[in-house]
Amino acid sequence: MNPENITETIKVACSSCNLRELCMPVGFNPEDMQKLDDVVATRRRIKQGDSLFSYGDSFTSLFAIRTGFFKTCVSSADGREQVTGFQMAGEIMGLDGIVSDYHSCDAIALEDAEVCVMPFANVEELSREFPQLQRHVHKIMSREIVRENGVMMLLGNMRAEERLAAFLLNLVQRLHARGFSQSELTLRMSREEIGSYLGMKLETVSRAFSKFSDEGIIEVKQRYVRIIEPDALKKIFNPQTYS
Repeated sequence: MNPENITETIKVACSSCNLRELCMPVGFNPEDMQKLDDVVATRRRIKQGDSLFSYGDSFTSLFAIRTGFFKTCVSSADGREQVTGFQMAGEIMGLDGIVSDYHSCDAIALEDAEVCVMPFANVEELSREFPQLQRHVHKIMSREIVRENGVMMLLGNMRAEERLAAFLLNLVQRLHARGFSQSELTLRMSREEIGSYLGMKLETVSRAFSKFSDEGIIEVKQRYVRIIEPDALKKIFNPQTYS
């Protein structure tokens, strides 16, 4: 863990957080919600480029992203980086450590970020009192499995344009759930990182972006992307449904 990361002892209340419906279960009455606040111990700030946790670190906590963007990645034997996912505000990180009690990847901030630290012991204890919380954790774990399976499908069966279309549609859908535009986004990750995640070379990623732009499907200005023709993007991703 980078020593420059700042941990605050200020109590973070889930009950007053505008992201609680994304990272916490719904349906609690105000009294129960106050008890659920005990699941969060502290708040931690992570500077752009710093690690939230690294491969081999002991697993002690889950992390709810309050602000910012992260990537998770692993290193191959020859030192190359393989991006395994991108995470944003309202999502939970650290689930990879539950199986073996240590983290199996690096989590790096793509911009200045802030996370709520949720000691797993607190989560387990409160799960016994609130079955809704336990079901919610299981739901999050299931969602991660589904997402990983989706990535495997991307890498195994899709052409380059289909992979990029699926990536952009997924990203804008997740951002829209957080109140952002359905058609405009600023990419926090580089083209190289997108390529690593999608199993594509940088040149292939750039060609796919240029192709979409030339066809009037998207507008691209550096990291700013505006989706002009969402149906065309969906048709590239799933031509059977939109034929």
